[in-house]
Amino acid sequence: MNFSKRIIAMQESPIRKLVPFAENAKRQGKKVYHLNIGQPDIETPENFMDAVRKFDEKVLKYSLSQGIPELIDAISTYYKKYDMDFDKDEILITNGGSEALLFVLIALCDDGDEIVVPEPFYTNYNGFSAAVGVNVIPITTNASEGFHLPSRDVIEKAITPRTRAILLSNPGNPTGVVYTKEEVNLIAEISKANNLFIISDEVYREFVYDGLEYTSFGNIPGVEDRVVIVDSVSKRFSACGARIGAVISKNKELMKQILKLCQGRLCCPTLDQVGAVELYNVTEDYFNAVLEEYEKRRNIVHAGLTAIPGVICEKPTGAFYVIAKLPVVDAEEFVIWLLKDFDLNGETVMLAPAEGFYGTPGLGKDEARIAYILNEDDLRKSMEILKVALEKYPNKK
Repeated sequence: MNFSKRIIAMQESPIRKLVPFAENAKRQGKKVYHLNIGQPDIETPENFMDAVRKFDEKVLKYSLSQGIPELIDAISTYYKKYDMDFDKDEILITNGGSEALLFVLIALCDDGDEIVVPEPFYTNYNGFSAAVGVNVIPITTNASEGFHLPSRDVIEKAITPRTRAILLSNPGNPTGVVYTKEEVNLIAEISKANNLFIISDEVYREFVYDGLEYTSFGNIPGVEDRVVIVDSVSKRFSACGARIGAVISKNKELMKQILKLCQGRLCCPTLDQVGAVELYNVTEDYFNAVLEEYEKRRNIVHAGLTAIPGVICEKPTGAFYVIAKLPVVDAEEFVIWLLKDFDLNGETVMLAPAEGFYGTPGLGKDEARIAYILNEDDLRKSMEILKVALEKYPNKK
């Protein structure tokens, strides 16, 4: 039987495809420290659970396709804190940030169109683009430069008549980069000069370290009708399982088109939306405490990695990931070896091979993404396990 070219072209998730090896390791009695996936261990705010428990409707009905009004109002209020004013029809609730991005690509791009993306990038950008027939055109960024953007000339060389948008994650997954105000303005200028949309994935907005200033594309004047923000409660409130995201844009005509897609999939889960309303009511104390915790975790992981001979990584300034270059020939083979053939006192670690975070063939083969989403003790153990593993690994460079 034949399958579609689109599904054949769609890559497996490099984050999840090695999970069977981890599950088998656990069946053998090993403890696996999961540094491969951005699933925080920070507790979800209790007011989410309280709101769901208090839900007393007798029938669990469809909600509005655009999202329940209370959640749209809560998100609008949240953005006002960041000096961004969005009308109710400029916010659409989606099944996570993933659906938000997928809907934006469907609304903006025809088959064979292109989006320009700094690499390494969130691996599902590749998958979603392939699913809708869109070509990802990568712009390579380098660890030695903190994964910041290259010059305007380099970026504009990637733009063709088929280019529809520039897609960025800020703060960056998997790099941890936080783009400067100058970089954000540069992309805004390029978008105007080349008549492009800016798709801004801002799901890690709160996670910015070292006192750096964060600039949203929603704060840049003159490109309001070009900016489309993809957002989510998953990381901000440690509510990945709630699957509540949003598309946000001042471009009302675009939002009308995306609403068609929202109507076609009927609605987002009612109970998750009810809980999400209350998430947006958490105090700044919550964000301050979470930021402090992640900054400590980042420091532990960065110090641990740089103490391992042959490992190269830059200290990230945002999100909760770091890309590390390992002294191995093939990072995916190394991760499989960690799970199948290695343990330290019955424990091992799982990383995400970084090759799938690149669009340029051959890049990232000796790199891994590490998510610092475990408690401090577990992260210290994980770094020690990784150090010993690299000492014993037979296929080093």
